[in-house]
Amino acid sequence: MQRMIGLFALSMLLVGLSGCSYLFYPRAGDYATQAKGASGVETMINLANMMEATAAKAKGGKGVDTAFDDLHNQFHALRDSYCGVTEAQAKTPAYDLAVTHKKELTAIFWRLWKFKDSQPQRDLHLDLLSVELKELRETLQTIQ
Repeated sequence: MQRMIGLFALSMLLVGLSGCSYLFYPRAGDYATQAKGASGVETMINLANMMEATAAKAKGGKGVDTAFDDLHNQFHALRDSYCGVTEAQAKTPAYDLAVTHKKELTAIFWRLWKFKDSQPQRDLHLDLLSVELKELRETLQTIQ
């Protein structure tokens, strides 16, 4: 029995630590495939563009509507796409700034999720998300 518990705990740990998987957000993999570019950075730029367009579509809605669900999956695809940069790119100061933008996007998205049912907070957070995505895209373009 203890062996089974230990094996289960180890498997959960491995699943939890696998940052580049789509086990919990399977549609995120579809968006990552759609946005696939020549490099990992180009894929991230494409995902940022995709998210910005989807955020505009999600304005005025309520709850987890289609646009919001798409944005949610694109968000996870973008977070996972950070695994696709080269080692040389990851050592640049611009990539460090991109990681900071990732953390800011995460905080904004958590707040957006909290206010998904209430207007005008949802739209305000969508605007803030769009601004942060533009800043991320500009940062990523300096890495290319």
